[in-house]
Amino acid sequence: MELRDIEIFLALADELHFGRTAERLHVSQARVSQSIKQVERRIGAPLFARTSRRVRLTPIGERLRDDLGPAYRALHEGIDRAVAAGRGIGGVLRLGFEAPGVADLIEEPLNRFRQRYPDTELLIREADFADPFAMLRSSEIDVLVTLLPVDEADLATGPAVYTEPMVLAVSSKHPFARRKSVTLDDLARDTVLRAAHPPEPYWIEEPRRWLTPAGHPVTRGKPFATFQELLAATATGAGICPLAAHAREYFSHPRIRFVPFAGSPDVEWGLVWPRSAETARVQAFATVASASLP
Repeated sequence: MELRDIEIFLALADELHFGRTAERLHVSQARVSQSIKQVERRIGAPLFARTSRRVRLTPIGERLRDDLGPAYRALHEGIDRAVAAGRGIGGVLRLGFEAPGVADLIEEPLNRFRQRYPDTELLIREADFADPFAMLRSSEIDVLVTLLPVDEADLATGPAVYTEPMVLAVSSKHPFARRKSVTLDDLARDTVLRAAHPPEPYWIEEPRRWLTPAGHPVTRGKPFATFQELLAATATGAGICPLAAHAREYFSHPRIRFVPFAGSPDVEWGLVWPRSAETARVQAFATVASASLP
């Protein structure tokens, strides 16, 4: 079996969908079908049971997946280690997080990177809440995990590494605290608190109004320099604040309720690094993080 055929087989065994497999490997569906037929001819038995509605592994296909998977991963990890040694990936990679809790949420790609590049040490840093890009620009960190999108001329944007829904933080005495969910239009019913990020070119300019999907204006409160100050103001009823959903577990507060949004888009956390400092270590981490996505 050719290495590419093994890769296609393992990808299809994971996806169980010819279209998604083709997209994942950047090939045509015909190429996937042709490869699987060739492997099945060589094995002498079907590896997948196909119907108009689903694809599933046969018992022989399951056994082949279990036999080939570890060997295929070990082969690539060995190649990666050789490349790392040749390109000087070993050393220290300083990874900053705009939200420290996200470091726990992307534990899998962090562990995969450590396993694949044991000679590279990962140092985890907390980025400045008021200006998350500052540590990148001062060379204190090599890569930042931050909310997307990012559109900075001097920064490169890598893959998203974690996606999660939004929640609305409100005082436990707020009327919304008794609701099962809120909508984006509900943001027009109170002052919306926010972080003190410096205004960026791709964000709404300060003189312009924020509007909900229904066109209602949103009243914005004063910005806060630290997350704890933002939570304290929310707890006292100074306003409401949309947050990523992991805040419920990482920042529980006796006087704050985290109400789920209904129908709002998810938020994405992704990698950002300076264009002028894109090293082999940074590229290797972005590759591993991207491969860890579902």
